[in-house]
Formats: sequence, structure tokens, C-alpha cells
Amino acid sequence: MSDGDSAPTGTDQDTTPDWLRQNLENWNDRVRVHEASDHYDLAGFRAGRSTLRDFEVAEVGDVTGKRLLHLMCHMGQDTLSWARLGAEVTGLDFSEPAVRTARALAEDIGASDRARFVVSDVYDAAAALPGERFDIVCTGLGALVWLPDLPRWARVVASLLDVGGTFHLAEFHPFPDMLAEDGSSVRYDYFDADAQTWDNPYTYTDGPALDKPVSVQWSHPLGEVVTALAAAGLRIEFLHEHDVTYFRRFPVLEGTPAGYRFPAGHPRLPLLYSIRATKPAA
Repeated sequence: MSDGDSAPTGTDQDTTPDWLRQNLENWNDRVRVHEASDHYDLAGFRAGRSTLRDFEVAEVGDVTGKRLLHLMCHMGQDTLSWARLGAEVTGLDFSEPAVRTARALAEDIGASDRARFVVSDVYDAAAALPGERFDIVCTGLGALVWLPDLPRWARVVASLLDVGGTFHLAEFHPFPDMLAEDGSSVRYDYFDADAQTWDNPYTYTDGPALDKPVSVQWSHPLGEVVTALAAAGLRIEFLHEHDVTYFRRFPVLEGTPAGYRFPAGHPRLPLLYSIRATKPAA
């Protein structure tokens, strides 16, 4: 697929699943809110702020001169932060308005020569980037809940990696999803694989209400993620669990320079996890 403002593959009215149509409408609508939000702070990003977490930079390693693909990149700030570190980056997202914002950001920070953005559903990424292979493929926080089929997603990831290439995933840990809203007790089923339809008038940032508030999400246990990547032929190098997150998931969490954590004396729980995997020679 070209860099033109093409629609995601397979989004004809008669063939697009309802969940995908609803999620696309929801994320298209979020862009106008996110662009103006303090949470995303686009002005600060243009001025040089990186949106990458320290552990992501350390775990991925030196990206200088490497071809990096960021799947489900939203407005492209993480993607462009990798470009600032020396990578030749491609960001892919199914939301055309988000990709337009990403391209504008690339222009604003002078990175258009080493950054491109493509409109495509993640399941169609290989078709959108025909024959291309990357040294690094990455996916950031909050991506997997939008995917009903992790084995299919993992096969896409593997198909886009060059031999010896690295996949890096940073994601919210599924364990806290079991806890009640105050974080004090187990309330929900860890293994619930059913689609969950949400009607939330607001996105996760500051800003006005959404016009398209309905979304569909799935919870994925940690074992499902690891198994999907391994079944796709990737070699798992590590699975790290982190006791920090980047929003106040529970009222008891305390803000620290590194993010939000349970206070001293409270049992520590996993809040994020990260995986690195490589594509071995056949």
C-alpha cells in the first residue's frame, strides 16, 4: 500500500465485522480529542519530548540505522521517538485521521525523510507492506485488547520480521483486570475470552465527550500471548513483569518519577509486562 490516505483493507460496508467498524469509528473519533489533550501534549512532543519508556529503550537496544515497524501506532509519537533515536521507521494504524496527524508530526519535527505512516488494519499489515521485512517490529501499550485473534496477529508479526529480527511488545498486564475497581479484591474472571462491548462517553485522556463511544475489546491471558508468538515461529528471549504503570489504575497507586506504583508496604502486583522475541533462521 502506498503512503496515500487509503482506507484499511477489507472495510467495505458489506464485509467489515461489526466489532471492527465500531472500533474504527471510535478511534477515528478519539483523534480530535487526543490531539488537543494534555495527556498527549503534542506541543511538548514537537519541542523534543520522547514518549518511550526507559525500559522500552533499554530492552530494544540501539536502533541506529535499523528498519523499525510500529504496529497500531495511533498518532505516531512512539514511532517518531524511535526515529529520533536513529531508526528508519514505519508506523501502521487503521485510523486515517490518526495517520494524518502522525504525518503532520513527522513534518513538524523534520523526520519525514526517515518516517512514513501507512493506513491499514493490523491483520492486513503484510498486504499493506508487500514483500517488506524489518529489523525490529514493535507494539506498545494498550494494543492487544483490540484484537480477537492473537495467533493471526502473531503470524503477521513473524511475516514482517527479517531473519534475525527482533519483536518487542510492551503491554498492560492482564492480572489487574481481575481486580475490583479499588484494587482490593479479585472480582473478574482471568480466563474470560468473550468480547466485551463498552459504551464509554470519554476516552482515557482529558477532553470532551466522544460522538462514537462504543468499542469492543478482548482480554488476553499472558500464556495466550506467549503461546501465540511461539507458535508463529518466534523465539522468546524474555518475559519481564513490571510493578509500575502509567496511569492511576487504582486509587491506592502512588505517582513516582517512574510511573504509578502500589505504596510501600502494599503487596506488589504486576502492572505491565514486556516481551522480546527473535525470528530464527529457518
